[in-house]
Amino acid sequence: MEEFLSDGVAIAYLDFMPLVADKNEPIILIHGFASTHAVNWLFTQWVKTLTEDGRRVVLLDNRGHGRSQKLYDPAAYNLDAMAEDVARLMDHLDIKRADIMGYSLGARIAAVFTLIHPDRARSLTLGGVGSSLTTPHMLPRGLAEAMEIERIEDIEDPGLKIFRGFAESTRSDLKALAACARGAAGQGVAPAALSRIEAPVLVCVGTRDDVAGDPHPLAKLFKDVHIVDIPGRDHNRAVGDRVFKQAVLDFLAQRP
Repeated sequence: MEEFLSDGVAIAYLDFMPLVADKNEPIILIHGFASTHAVNWLFTQWVKTLTEDGRRVVLLDNRGHGRSQKLYDPAAYNLDAMAEDVARLMDHLDIKRADIMGYSLGARIAAVFTLIHPDRARSLTLGGVGSSLTTPHMLPRGLAEAMEIERIEDIEDPGLKIFRGFAESTRSDLKALAACARGAAGQGVAPAALSRIEAPVLVCVGTRDDVAGDPHPLAKLFKDVHIVDIPGRDHNRAVGDRVFKQAVLDFLAQRP
């Protein structure tokens, strides 16, 4: 991976060129909590899908995740700061405007990015987030403590145990994730703010996703939004689903 400094924080990234004729429409992919660029986008074949569609694809590891710098102060994980990592990466790569796509926590970062830099987002794709986008606690309560507890067997809440198991499977720095969970807590995106987004929006959520919340109420909040249900998929299994991928390809082909 390559690396650059975002206001002093080392951010790791990969930059993939199109495998067919270049549409000159780059897309930035932002992964979720405890995930990495590889788990969210490479292993699920998203990079293959998008580069074969003629798109330049840029992936990053969010601060505190993967190969990016680990920070242990919750204040370092303010969503504005994480969104600025994306903006600075675009500056570093001389990308003026791009399609922005995020999953779960990455979707929230993508929405915040689009609000801060409306002229730089050609479109916005939100995966794995529904009504939770506007709630202060998208990440489950007790998540930081679940990252810090010594043994996963001592976690009683099944949902928190799943998050901890996922974090261990991605070989994450649990202390950094605990700080991220605390820093990102209470940062819901105000419904009124979403109405300011002029870019077309796609929202894709699994019908069995009990983390994201119902995506359909978002239809009243965005000016231009298309909502797709991913049949029979939960929060983790929706990521690489073919329905999700086809919805994104169709959306990118049809949006202005």
